[in-house]
Amino acid sequence: MRSIVDSLTSWDNAFLTTIFDLGGKRFLASAMPWLSHTGNGYYYPLVPLILYFCDPQLAKLFFLRALVAFGIELPAYKILKNLIKRDRPCVALAVVHSRITPSDQFSFPSGHTAAAVVMATLLTTLLPPLMPLFFGWAFLVGLSRVYLGVHYPSDIIAGTFLGLICALVSLTVIV
Repeated sequence: MRSIVDSLTSWDNAFLTTIFDLGGKRFLASAMPWLSHTGNGYYYPLVPLILYFCDPQLAKLFFLRALVAFGIELPAYKILKNLIKRDRPCVALAVVHSRITPSDQFSFPSGHTAAAVVMATLLTTLLPPLMPLFFGWAFLVGLSRVYLGVHYPSDIIAGTFLGLICALVSLTVIV
């Protein structure tokens, strides 16, 4: 697995540099840390609470699915990070600095992106018309992590697949 990640380096560096170089834009400088923060997970418990006021049964279904999905996603992303041990771009590349304090040492896969994709997928199953909003937010969480210098684009892609797999397993288990 490590060799696959290493082979992506030139592709990753090209896209990372392009996104990171957008740093002079004042709007991005203020929006991207905020977007990244929305993927931290602090707000996720509010979702079933809000759903509860609309439809208690829907809230219960969402909560159970989220428990299963995050019960898989959290340990999986931590195990992958510690097995692969890919340095963050802000550590590995002289031209990239971290615009935030990373949540842990390694970058592959992006846990923020994985969690955002879990949320987007689960919410889409309950509110299909809002799918563009949910996945647009998840995409922006991932993009923000690259912009902030703490992830490579391939970390985001891996986080997307991880989150999608965990959500789909959850949807299969909790019908």
